[in-house]
Amino acid sequence: VQLQASGGGLVEAGGSLRLSCEASGDTICISDMAWYRQAPGKERELVASITPGGRTYYAGAVKGRFTISRDNAKNTQYLRMNSLKPEDTAVYYCNADLDLRYCTEDESWGQGTLVTVSS
Repeated sequence: VQLQASGGGLVEAGGSLRLSCEASGDTICISDMAWYRQAPGKERELVASITPGGRTYYAGAVKGRFTISRDNAKNTQYLRMNSLKPEDTAVYYCNADLDLRYCTEDESWGQGTLVTVSS
């Protein structure tokens, strides 16, 4: 499974962005999908995740501001980010858990897309 992330960019504090992540390949393998981020000098952290049925999880720092969604027919997940803060500046990575009943790998990562929030 290959993941292609897009939608990052430069935005002022308080602004919004929407990230997209399109999956290709053996998409039948895909289970949960998620967004992670890594800020300079920090470890990668989970931002939000979503199950195939639409159950979501959000990290405390983004709850109420970010919304994760997925379109299973398009094999695409999204991250809508509102009320962006400078501390949201990071490289955002999309991730997919893969079902080992159908795939030989247990997860796939996208290439990352940079989000920069100016103050």
